[in-house]
Amino acid sequence: METLLLGLFYISTLYAFIPGVITRLFGFRVFRHGVSKDNFALTFDDGPDPIYTPKLLDLLELYGAKATFFVVGSNAEKYPELVQRMHEEGHLIGIHNYVHKTNWLMAPATVKKQIQKTTKIIHDITGVTTHYYRPPWGIVNLFDFAKRNETQIVLWSAMFGDWRQRIGADRLTKRMMKKLRGGEVFLLHDCGTTLGANSDAPVQMLIALERVLQEAQQRGLQSIRIDEMIEISHATKKKGAFASSSPVGEKSQHRAKPALTRTKKFIVSLWLLWERIFHFLFQLKTTNQEDPIFYFRPRPYHGETVTMVGDIPLVSGDRVLELHFDNKKLFQIGTRSRSSIHLAIQMIRGVEKTLPELAQYVIEHPELHDVKALYGVTMINRGPEQLGFTVTDLPNSLFAKTSKIYLKFLMSVIHPSGGARLKQSSSKELVPKLLVMPIELLLERYSDGGSHRKLKDDRRKQQEGTSEITEVQETEAVFSTSLT
Repeated sequence: METLLLGLFYISTLYAFIPGVITRLFGFRVFRHGVSKDNFALTFDDGPDPIYTPKLLDLLELYGAKATFFVVGSNAEKYPELVQRMHEEGHLIGIHNYVHKTNWLMAPATVKKQIQKTTKIIHDITGVTTHYYRPPWGIVNLFDFAKRNETQIVLWSAMFGDWRQRIGADRLTKRMMKKLRGGEVFLLHDCGTTLGANSDAPVQMLIALERVLQEAQQRGLQSIRIDEMIEISHATKKKGAFASSSPVGEKSQHRAKPALTRTKKFIVSLWLLWERIFHFLFQLKTTNQEDPIFYFRPRPYHGETVTMVGDIPLVSGDRVLELHFDNKKLFQIGTRSRSSIHLAIQMIRGVEKTLPELAQYVIEHPELHDVKALYGVTMINRGPEQLGFTVTDLPNSLFAKTSKIYLKFLMSVIHPSGGARLKQSSSKELVPKLLVMPIELLLERYSDGGSHRKLKDDRRKQQEGTSEITEVQETEAVFSTSLT
């Protein structure tokens, strides 16, 4: 039961929860907001619709506005003439799956087929291959990130609830006017037939949109396609980064760290709550409730054989003490650290302080006397060798790939430089590593003078007993074989 719960927890966390959080709150590997003074982007989902899409195209043409249409493949298949008109009038066409279904409820292979099928439909109609993708409801799964070289995931910075008819044109206009400024990416809908939408809602959207386009003209704002917004934003950011890289005096080397944004405070609080739930479900323990560095739990090791210090092998099936760093403590250390090196030093000191407590805990708990090693996976892995850990690469597997995504997300929260650290060229070195240490070394090096000897004797007797049982079993096996 515990294994099943753990599996479900990891699947929901890595496949759905983490990708959803880091895309919506941090914009990880998605485009959702531009950098432009004079341009904003209109995007429309769920179409084309035979009634409302032609009216929308007429309105856009009237005001000289360009937009991006994320079409549902099955609708594009029904109304190819509307897709062709979008293309001919200079609008960008993107993918919104073949059917309007959330990626959380589809296997990665199914999502891939949805995208490929819709891409082919658009290409067959327009002769152009699109690379822009918006998942229904903006919900991504872990494997959507793997398509980064093939597709650009596009979300939004402003959503207005225009799929509900009861909002009405007046309220919708007020909401849109509040967000009418450069760089914004508007999410609107030219079809009301999808789940949760009202079929006549686009009527109200078209009324409100005309008012907004009139106001945009007066302010000198222009609606452009998403690909144009991305290009302008990248060029602006690149120009700004070049200007800011110039030396501005000695004081620039000692800037104060920026205060946490509300978004980051929110995600930290949410993640710490998630961690408490995890600790409760799997009964993780710690040696110091007041000031923990890591939590732990015994479990079987599953993986390739690892040779630890002293040429001691750790093989699949051996019992290990799985370590989980306390994320609250890591965040506190990260916010106080001046650099990544300082962060690593503080963590190593904390671990070094805790290892004697852990050694004593193992000695005092007989249920842990068969544990063979300490085991953990971390991205901050410089320096633990001096403590007695063996650091090795994780096998190239699904676990390694999902761990990398999870740990990068965690790094963006706890690291002094935040997400900027992950954008540096050296961030390629930020890969999850496996850390292991023989329990015998833990006891030898960190337990109080000689108090570990009884446990070592118990372990030796246990191994000798196992060996004797094995010899008896082998003898019985030979004897039985000779009888046949």
